[in-house]
Amino acid sequence: MSPVAGLAGVSTMGNRYLSLQPGILVLLLTLKSAVKNPRASAPTACARWCPLNSVCVNATACRCNPGFSSSSGEIFTSLLESCDDINECGPPSPVSCGKYADCQNTEGSHFCTCSPGYALASGAAAFRNASENTCQDVDECIAGQHKCHNSTICANTVGSYACHCRRGWQPKSGFQNKQTNTTCEEMSFPAWTMPSGIKSKSLLHFFERIQDLSRNFMVVSAKDTIQGLIQGVDELLATPGDLEALPHSEKRCVATNLLLGLENVLRGLSEALPSGFNLTINASAGTELALEVQEQGYRNTALRQNRAEMQLNWDLVHESGDSADPSVVGLASIPGMGKLVAGAPLAPEPEKQAVLNETHKGLQLGPPPILLTDVTSAFMSKTDTQNLSSPVTFIFKHALTPGPRQKVFCVFWEHGEDGCGQWATTGCRRVDTSDTSTTCQCTHLSSFAVLMAHYDMQEEDPVLTVITYAGLSLSLLCLLLAALTFLLCKAIQSTSTSLHLHLSLCLFLAHLLFLTAIDRTETKVLCAVIAGALHYLYLASFTWMLLAGLHLFLTARNLTVVSYSSVSSFMKWLVFPVGYGVPAVIVAISAASRPHLYGTPTRCWLCSDKRFIWSFLGPACAIFSVNLAFFLMTLWILKRKLSTLTSDVSTIQNMRMLTFKATAQLFILGCTWCLGLLQVGAAAHVMAYLFTIINSLQGAFIFLVYCLLRQQVWDQYRKWFKSFRKTKAESEMYILSSRAVSDASKPSTTQLQQKREESSTQPLRLR
Repeated sequence: MSPVAGLAGVSTMGNRYLSLQPGILVLLLTLKSAVKNPRASAPTACARWCPLNSVCVNATACRCNPGFSSSSGEIFTSLLESCDDINECGPPSPVSCGKYADCQNTEGSHFCTCSPGYALASGAAAFRNASENTCQDVDECIAGQHKCHNSTICANTVGSYACHCRRGWQPKSGFQNKQTNTTCEEMSFPAWTMPSGIKSKSLLHFFERIQDLSRNFMVVSAKDTIQGLIQGVDELLATPGDLEALPHSEKRCVATNLLLGLENVLRGLSEALPSGFNLTINASAGTELALEVQEQGYRNTALRQNRAEMQLNWDLVHESGDSADPSVVGLASIPGMGKLVAGAPLAPEPEKQAVLNETHKGLQLGPPPILLTDVTSAFMSKTDTQNLSSPVTFIFKHALTPGPRQKVFCVFWEHGEDGCGQWATTGCRRVDTSDTSTTCQCTHLSSFAVLMAHYDMQEEDPVLTVITYAGLSLSLLCLLLAALTFLLCKAIQSTSTSLHLHLSLCLFLAHLLFLTAIDRTETKVLCAVIAGALHYLYLASFTWMLLAGLHLFLTARNLTVVSYSSVSSFMKWLVFPVGYGVPAVIVAISAASRPHLYGTPTRCWLCSDKRFIWSFLGPACAIFSVNLAFFLMTLWILKRKLSTLTSDVSTIQNMRMLTFKATAQLFILGCTWCLGLLQVGAAAHVMAYLFTIINSLQGAFIFLVYCLLRQQVWDQYRKWFKSFRKTKAESEMYILSSRAVSDASKPSTTQLQQKREESSTQPLRLR
């Protein structure tokens, strides 16, 4: 037996008698330490019992080696302590190795290694801390460390790699693309079957041709297959044969099948085309295809054809794809498709239908909408294109020019659950329409076109027309008289009079423009200018109404006897910037944001699309609400003042007149316009009459309240009348006196007769 084994056995036996033999325990531990640590057995002043992985400090204490620790701390004196390994990679304070690296613990130490897929730039295998970290991605595809099948292409990823199918190849059954174990096979022709329930020899012949293309398809001849496909669709629709005899419902089912099938097959076949490939095909009957294959990095692109163009951001195509795969975007125009979708119904969104009804109020839908453009299909590599992050712009050219009573729609072919379809507008909006083109924006891809719907004008109510023209004519006369009175009658001139003068001028110009130019829709630019001018003038009228209401409130609040001097200084600097500046700002913002919404097909006024009408109704309702608040506060203030007045009759009369003006002003400055918002439901006809009568007489109300009901105005009118009569009398006297003087200077009739007789009796004188 070796000395070490013998001591170990003695130590084991001694453990049984620890409680009775402490001296023996110390001796055994000392001998054991001496055997394990020869240096500790030297005759020194160090403790003889220090455990493994420690050194002595003195005769009674030990210290753990670096990388080890005891439960009592760095230095300990207990005979039962041991030095255990410190796990530098674990809690509570793990060593940081830096990014893309892992900590590896060892007995009494640690080291760092790069994570799988990464390696040190120096080529070393390990390092100690984060400051020495130079881990970088390993390109397994270049280093030859990948396990991709030979039917795939290795693509490096951060920290790893993926195997994806080559262009024109697809994953075998049971495999997924872009995995480390992907296995691929050469792609096949995408499936396309004839719609069920349709009996047509022409359609049957077409699908027999599709089957031939499918059987003969090879990846290397993908371009020729695409060209044959486009030519087949072109010939089918150029000479549809018995397809034209099908019922309209079946025609729409055939159109849906052709559009969906063509889009799916073109998308699939395009996957076999190489990156950077551009393809343009023009078939004999007009069918066109523009196709582009690009890798990620492109920004904006445009596919152009003879009668259509698509503009989009290339990032849309790559949103759900991988940078290693090129992406495809295509545009196919199919003019012959119009034969199958002719007369198909249009199902606009409920909101757009409501806007249409409001915009074309007084119009009736005429014949079914007609196609202005070719049916055009747009597709890209990604199949989920129903909710794109940014819109795609389409520009369609057309030969017909929309008239003033025709509405243009940007539509797409919506596939129904029954396999058929209809036109819809969801997700598409018309940006602009000119005589020869229409620009649309859509947030999804499908088959698109531009429709034109015709609206016939309903016969207008002749009574409302007479009321409008008669009332506005009377208002124009009254507003002109009121403006002259406010301007020339010095007895009533004040801040209040100035406010009503500008109110009258704005209303006069607005009514005059309304009467003479509201129907000038033959020129779009002129109609937009007229609509903008009306927008500004009516908003200015409302703003001056607001200032008048504010001034009335300040007058009632600050004065006991009606006088305008104390509030005039406050109003002088306020009126012009607010009265003319605020409506100018509103109109400028509206015109800058949506200039195309000024003018409708039937009226030179604001269009209701996108709730644009609220650029007028919003400020008008706000001003009416504020004026209502001013009215209530004015009545409350006047009631308090009237209750405190006892004997001053003139003050009481003035206060009552002020109360009457407050009531009349609320009616004039807003209530009439509220009737326009109530023209709905069964009461619409009655409200239309009330709105037309009261609103057209606004000028007459202003002249009545602020001129004819004021004593100072009547006194001034009498002075003007007397002055006019005096001037007329003086003029007549002057004329009479002038005639008298003229008559006195002329010879009488008798004298003239005598002169004639004398001249006749004189003898003739010969020269």
